[in-house]
Amino acid sequence: MSLSVEQHDNNTFTVTFNDSDHIYTTVTASGSDVEEWIDEILRIHRRRLNRLVVGLDAEWRPSFSPTQNPVAVLQLCVGRRCLLFLLLHADYVPNSLADFLADHRFTFVGVGVDGDAERLDEEQNLQIANAVDLRTLAADKMGRRGLKNAGLARLAAEVMGLDVWKPKRVTMSHWDRRYLTYEQISYACSDAFLSFEIGRRLFAGEF
Repeated sequence: MSLSVEQHDNNTFTVTFNDSDHIYTTVTASGSDVEEWIDEILRIHRRRLNRLVVGLDAEWRPSFSPTQNPVAVLQLCVGRRCLLFLLLHADYVPNSLADFLADHRFTFVGVGVDGDAERLDEEQNLQIANAVDLRTLAADKMGRRGLKNAGLARLAAEVMGLDVWKPKRVTMSHWDRRYLTYEQISYACSDAFLSFEIGRRLFAGEF
């Protein structure tokens, strides 16, 4: 899977997958930017809010001690629009984000999403009302119990036919920095987009 990043202004980027999928991505520490992103998602998808699927992931700086570092980046993706919210540098966490995550009409999907949800609740008081782990969903929908132990890369291969490479130098990078690198942006965006697209396809029976 090839990835490229084009920057438009301080906060907006287009991440391109395999020269075909263009993901419009907002990277921000601004609560007002988050509010605008949520407003746009709700407007664009207003006719299907009762079955909205949202890719969700979270990143934090790796810790080599028993104490975990706090969640640094919250990633959300719906369709071809992605949000990377830099929680550690946020001027404020908007109520609209809490309301969005707590909306029972939406299904938040990801690998290990329950763990991310628990940390977001403990650290930011953000409750996710309806979280579904893609591993369990794939195992159930595809009738393959072994997928309950799969990672995102394997699920992308099984559901989407994609060969996904997740470089360890990015996985283990400093996610708490104020300005993410292009590699970090493409990595974080791809995780959220793949989570969304795998979830969407599994719910729709497209695999």
